[in-house]
Amino acid sequence: MTKTHAFAIVSVAAAVICVAACSSGDSSSGKDSLLTDSAVDTTMTMADTSMSSDSAVGVMVGGAIMLPAKTIAENAAESKDHTTLVLALKSAGYAQTLREKGPFTVFAPTDEAFNKLPKAKLDRLLSPAGAKELRSLLDDHVVPGLYKSGDLKEGMELTTAGGSKLRISLKDGNWWVNDARITIPDVVSSNGVAFVTDAVLNTK
Repeated sequence: MTKTHAFAIVSVAAAVICVAACSSGDSSSGKDSLLTDSAVDTTMTMADTSMSSDSAVGVMVGGAIMLPAKTIAENAAESKDHTTLVLALKSAGYAQTLREKGPFTVFAPTDEAFNKLPKAKLDRLLSPAGAKELRSLLDDHVVPGLYKSGDLKEGMELTTAGGSKLRISLKDGNWWVNDARITIPDVVSSNGVAFVTDAVLNTK
């Protein structure tokens, strides 16, 4: 082998080694970059999914999502259809009760339901003088324990926090509690469940 041939072979070998090394370095760099990008993309996807999931969880009541992570009192305060109920809870000192651990099953009349009461009676209930009567009324809308729609049965009776009996019935595919129709069932909160009703419960 001549010196010229040997020099050519060495030069080619060096070039091959250099190309391989550079290629390996680029590949490693590219791999690290892809991992970083992938991690960022995954994090963003997970965050987006989480946000999407949060917005989809819960039941829409009064123009707001009732989130399972919030208490019954906190969710009720978000509903535009339950301003009278929220006022009644505050007036009777009941709002704090529905922030406690529970669990509670609450039958929640809408504003329209409260407006079905005689105006003089509603005004009296919401006045300081009517606090005791209002507390008794609210007691009869709260049942200790957790009952979802799947637990309801025709003819069953539930005992309220006030000691009254609520009778459950099924009419035309809708659940009724006494003379009130349940319009939105299973509004789940962190300390229980609420059922929206179209009337204030009459237990007397």
